[in-house]
Amino acid sequence: MKLGNMQTFLTIFITVFLAELGDKTQLATMLYSADAPISRWFVFLASSLALVVASALGVLFGSLIAELGIETHLKKLAGAAFILLGVWTLWGK
Repeated sequence: MKLGNMQTFLTIFITVFLAELGDKTQLATMLYSADAPISRWFVFLASSLALVVASALGVLFGSLIAELGIETHLKKLAGAAFILLGVWTLWGK
């Protein structure tokens, strides 16, 4: 693997890894693994498969968005949505 590819790989890995820490997916996985009658390996495999499928969908839709040429609009929409969610979280209720 070329150095540039390795840097891109590490950037993607670290970004997704940090985004997943402490989110609802990890909390749900912890709750399932805390259930005594369920095998920890069963929980690991099921949750891993779910994340792989979700990531595959993200790659698929991302490539479709790139082909349509609307990635700039999507970035702006996603940024605005995150800002609105942040404001709603801070001042909601």
